[in-house]
Amino acid sequence: MFPLLRVQRGFGLLCCALLLSVGSYASSHREAPLISQDPLADNTDVYAFKSPDDPNSITIIANYIPFESPEGGPNYYNFGTNVRYEIHIKNKATTAGDDITYRFTFSSVNEDPTTFFNIRLGKQNLKTTYKCEKSTDGGRTFVTIISNGIVPPNNIGPRSIENATVGLGTSYDALVQQSIATANSGEKVFCGPVDDPFFVDLAGAFDVGNFRPEGNTTNPTVDGLNRFNVHTIALKIPVNLLQKDGKSVMQAANILDPDYVIGVWASASRQMIQTLYQGADVGYDGKYVQVSRLGMPLTNEAVIPVGLKDKWNAATPYNGEDLQFAKYFTNPELALYMDDSQFGKAVPSLNALRIQEKSLGSFDFRNGKPGLFVLKGNQALNGTALSEAAFGGILLPDNQSPRAVDLLPIFYTGVPNLAPYQLATGKSGNPLAAGKPFIHNFLPTLGDMLRLNMAVPATPRNHPKFSSLGLVQAAVLGLTDPDYNASTALQFIPNMDGFPNGRRLEDDVTTIELQAVSGVVLAAVGLWYDDFQPGVTTSPVTPKLVNVLGFNAGPTKNDIELKPMFPFVQNPWRGFDYPEKARF
Repeated sequence: MFPLLRVQRGFGLLCCALLLSVGSYASSHREAPLISQDPLADNTDVYAFKSPDDPNSITIIANYIPFESPEGGPNYYNFGTNVRYEIHIKNKATTAGDDITYRFTFSSVNEDPTTFFNIRLGKQNLKTTYKCEKSTDGGRTFVTIISNGIVPPNNIGPRSIENATVGLGTSYDALVQQSIATANSGEKVFCGPVDDPFFVDLAGAFDVGNFRPEGNTTNPTVDGLNRFNVHTIALKIPVNLLQKDGKSVMQAANILDPDYVIGVWASASRQMIQTLYQGADVGYDGKYVQVSRLGMPLTNEAVIPVGLKDKWNAATPYNGEDLQFAKYFTNPELALYMDDSQFGKAVPSLNALRIQEKSLGSFDFRNGKPGLFVLKGNQALNGTALSEAAFGGILLPDNQSPRAVDLLPIFYTGVPNLAPYQLATGKSGNPLAAGKPFIHNFLPTLGDMLRLNMAVPATPRNHPKFSSLGLVQAAVLGLTDPDYNASTALQFIPNMDGFPNGRRLEDDVTTIELQAVSGVVLAAVGLWYDDFQPGVTTSPVTPKLVNVLGFNAGPTKNDIELKPMFPFVQNPWRGFDYPEKARF
C-alpha cells in the first residue's frame, strides 16, 4: 500500500470532528455550500405522483447530479460507487421514522481499460450496475429486491451507441427498456441518465427574485436547466405496497381517503472518512452519514437562509428536527418582496404578487403580522383545524407567525380536509365554514417531505383542463367552473393530483410556490385579496386575484416532451448533438 496522504474526509473541507458534530450536509441543484462540491451525492429533485398510465401504482422519482453537460467526456457523470442513495416513505404518523426505505448502491467496472473512450467495440467504461434493497422496519433490516440492475450508459453519440462496429450497435431507447427491472417484491425500477425535467429561471430567481415571466419579449426568460441531464432513480410501486394496511386503490373509501396519504423524501449518504493514498487507491471507512436530502421542492433553495442550509441537511423530517426551521415558513423571506412596506417596490417582477393586508377588512398576513391569531380561542374556530382541540397550537402559535396557517402545513404536515382548508365554494362568505373539499394529504410528522394522497385519481395528461399549476388550478376550477362549483359535494376536480398534493413532472412548482407565498391558498379558502369588499364586490375573482393567477415565474414546462410510460422522464440529451447556443 502506498504511503498515507490524508485520512480525514470532511468532503475535502472539514475535519472528521466537524463531521461528527454536524452529521450531514446539503442538497438540490447546488443550492447549499458543501454539497456543491460533491455533485455525485447531490439530490436535485423528488417527484411522487399517481402513475398516469396505471391507476393502481405510484411513481416516485429521485434525481441526483445537477448540471450534467451532455458532452462532458471523457469522464462522464455517473452514480457514485461510494454513495448510499435512499428513498424514504412514511405512511404512518405513529412511527418514529421510515415505514419503507429503498436503498440503492452502485458498482462500476472498466470493461476495456486499454482505451480512452467511454464506449468502444461493444464495451463500456464505466459499466454500472446496482443493488436495490428494501426495508419495512424503520431501516433496521434490509432485503435485496434487485441484485444486479443495469444502468444504461451516457448517450454519447451515434458511433458509441448505434454503430455496430465500434459501438454498442443498438438504439438508446432499447438500452433504456432493457434497463427497466422488476423487483422480486413487485416494483418496477429504472436507474440511469435522463434529461433533467425541472425547469426554472435560475438567473432571475437568484437576482433577488428578478424573474422573467414567460412571454416577456424585452428580456426573455431562460430555463437554466435547458439541455442538461441528471441521473434518476425511478420506481413504479403498486399502491398496496405503499398503503399502510396493504390496501389497493379500489378499497379506498373515497378519493380523499386519509388512510392513503404517504410522505416521500430522498437522501444520499457517504462514509465519514475518506483515505487518499499516493497513487490511485482510495479507502472509505466509518459509518454512513447523510450528505444530501430533499422532500418539498425549493425548500433549501428558497426558504432556508444560506447560513443554515448545511444544517438543514443535517436534519431529517422526523422527531421534530425540522421544527427548528419552522420560523422560515411562518415568516418566509420571499414575502418581503411581495410587500410594499418592505422591499416589494424594489422587485417589480413580483408586482403581481401582493400579500393580503386587510383580507375581509381585518386580517393581515404580511411578515410579523397576526394573521388569524386574533381569532385564537374564539368559539368560531370550534370544529375547525384551527381550534385548540385540533391543531391550533401549531397553526396559530403566536401573533407574529401569520403563515403558520397556510405555508407551514403545506410543507410540514400536509393539509387536512377540514375547515378552513376547503374551497370557498358554498361558504357564503365565511372562511371558517365548511366548503368544497379539494385536498387531504395530512400526515402530521412536522417535517419536510412531499405528501401525496394515493386515492386521488391521476388527471390524464391530454385532459383539456390539465394544468401545470397543479392544485392551484384545481382550486380555480372548484371556485369558478360550473362543472365543479355547483355544490360542496366531494368530486374529482382536474389537477387535484398536482403539487402540493405530491408532485408531477409537469408541475410548475416555482410559480405555484410563489403564488402560495403571495397568499393564493388563503384566497382559495375565502380569505380574499384586499380589493374584495364583503357585501359590495360581486365576485371574489378580483383584479388582485387575477394578477396572482396570471403570474408565472418564467419557463412553464420542460424543454422536451416527457414520455407517456414509465419511467416518464425523457432520454438524456446526446452530447454529439448538443449545440452550445441551445443554452442561451
